[in-house]
Amino acid sequence: MEFDYVIIGAGSAGCVLANRLSADPAVSVCLLEAGPEDRSPLIHAPVGVAAILPTRHVNWAFHTVPQKGLNGRLGYQPRGKVLGGSSSINGMIYIRGHQSDFDDWQALGNDGWSFADVLPYFRKSEMNHRGADDFHGDRGELYVGRNPAHAATEAFIEAGKLAGHAHNPDFNGSEQEGVGHYDVTIRDGRRWSTATAFLKPIRQARKNLTVLTAANAERIVLEGKKAVGVSVRVKGRRQLIKARKEVLLSAGAFGSPHLLMLSGIGPEAELKPQGIAVQHELPGVGQNLRDHPDVVLCYKSHDTSLLGMSVRGSLKMGKALVDYARHKRGPFVSNFAEGGGFLKTDPSLARPDIQLHSVVGIVDDHNRKLHWGHGFSCHVCVLRPKSIGSVGLQSNDPSAPPRLDPNFLGHDDDVQTLLKGYRMAQEIVQQAPMARFGLKDLYSEGLYRDEQLIELLRQRTDSIYHPVGTCKMGNDEQAVVDSQLRVHGIESLRVVDASVMPTLVGGNTNAPSIMIAERAAEWIARA
Repeated sequence: MEFDYVIIGAGSAGCVLANRLSADPAVSVCLLEAGPEDRSPLIHAPVGVAAILPTRHVNWAFHTVPQKGLNGRLGYQPRGKVLGGSSSINGMIYIRGHQSDFDDWQALGNDGWSFADVLPYFRKSEMNHRGADDFHGDRGELYVGRNPAHAATEAFIEAGKLAGHAHNPDFNGSEQEGVGHYDVTIRDGRRWSTATAFLKPIRQARKNLTVLTAANAERIVLEGKKAVGVSVRVKGRRQLIKARKEVLLSAGAFGSPHLLMLSGIGPEAELKPQGIAVQHELPGVGQNLRDHPDVVLCYKSHDTSLLGMSVRGSLKMGKALVDYARHKRGPFVSNFAEGGGFLKTDPSLARPDIQLHSVVGIVDDHNRKLHWGHGFSCHVCVLRPKSIGSVGLQSNDPSAPPRLDPNFLGHDDDVQTLLKGYRMAQEIVQQAPMARFGLKDLYSEGLYRDEQLIELLRQRTDSIYHPVGTCKMGNDEQAVVDSQLRVHGIESLRVVDASVMPTLVGGNTNAPSIMIAERAAEWIARA
C-alpha cells in the first residue's frame, strides 16, 4: 500500500492530522492505530473512566522502573490504546496551560510557538459552550462544555475562596490563577474524544482516508536519511506501508521515541545494547521526559451522594444508569473532577506552580485501591517539575514496552513545592463549606511535621498522566525536531504530539496536543 501521508497513532494529535490533511481530496492519508475501534461503552459514558484507568481495557497500562524519589515504587502510566488515544481514556478536562508556557517555547528558539502564535489554533479546534470571544472559538470540531456540578464541587470552590483564593470563571481565559469549575470535552452526556470530534464525522465520506486499527508499527523504513514508509504488523501479518510525501509520528511521549529508537534513530548508547544498528545518531531521542508528579488527598464521607461503594450507593447508581441510558444525564455524565484550581505556593511567583483537581469520590492509587463507603479526593500536582526523566529500550522487540523513568521527586525543589501544595489543599478542605460532608482524612490524619508529610508524599505520589518532551523541538544538542517538527537530519519525517514540547505546560496536556497538530497540519500541507 502507498499513500501520500502515513500517520502513526490515532490519538489526540493523529486524529486531528488525519482530518486536516485529508480535507484535500488530491492527497491520500493512512492513519495507523495499534488499538481497536472506539466501540467500548466505557469510553463514551464519562463515568467509564473509573473502570478504564486501572485496567488494560483500551489502555497500554505501562509501568515505570523503580523510582528512587518514590521509595523505589513502580509508577503507573495509563495511555490510550484505541482510536482517540489518550483522549478516549483521560479525565476530559480542557486546559491549555499558562500563556507564558508558550512564550517560553518561543524564547527557547522555537519561532512560531508564542502564545499569540498558537492561540488561533486553539480557537480553530474549539466549539466552546460560551461562544466565540478573544480566547475561544465556536466553530471547531472539539466541543468544550461544562457539566452541572456536584454539591461537593461547589463547596470546594467556595472553600477555596474562603481560604483566600480568587474565583476564576475560565482557566483558559485572560488569567489562569484561582479556583473554579473545569471545562470538559463532554457533549450531550458523552465523551468528546478526538476520534469522535475529528475522525468519525469524515471517515466514511472521505475516500482518500484509510484508517487501520490493530496496526502495530514496528519501525520507520528509511532509504538513507529519508523516511519512505512504515513496517506494520496488522492482525499478525507484517506489511510495508509507503509514504510518498511524509511519515508523521504521533504515537505520544512514550510511543514516538520508542519507535524512533526501534528504527535506529536515537542515541547509540541506547540502541547498541539492544542490537539495533544506528541509522541516525540523535542523542535527544527519549531524553527530556517531563510529567506532573501528583499526590491525592483521600477522605471518607457519610454522604452517599458522593461516589463510592455501599448498598445504598449501589441502588442510587442503578437508578442513575437507567437515567443515563434514557436521558444522558445524572452522575454518569460526570468526569468526577469537576472543579479545581491553579495556585501559587509563594505569592511572589509570576504564575501558578500547583494545580488542584477536586474529585467527587475516593481515587486511590489510580482507582486500583478501592474503599468501602463514599468519599472525596483532591489531587495536588507540581506544574513545572525540575525532575527530568527518560524513555529507553528494554528490548529490540517492538511488542515489548519501552523503559519509562520519569524520575518523580528526583529534585528536592519538587518535594518542597508538593509539600506546600499539600498543605494548601488541606487548608481548603478544612474550610466551613466542606464541613457538611463530614470528611475524614484517610492518610495524613495526625501528620503535622514536614518530614512526616514528605515521607507520605514519597509513598503516594505518582503521575497525573501528562508525559511530554521526549522528542523535544529546538536547535540544541538534545533537540529531536525543529520548530516545524521535522526530525533533525531525516527527510520526510515529523513528530507531531506531546513529545515535541520542550517544556511542560502548566496544566492538562490534551488541549495543547490538539493545538500542536493543528499548527503542524498547515506546515505539512504547504511543504
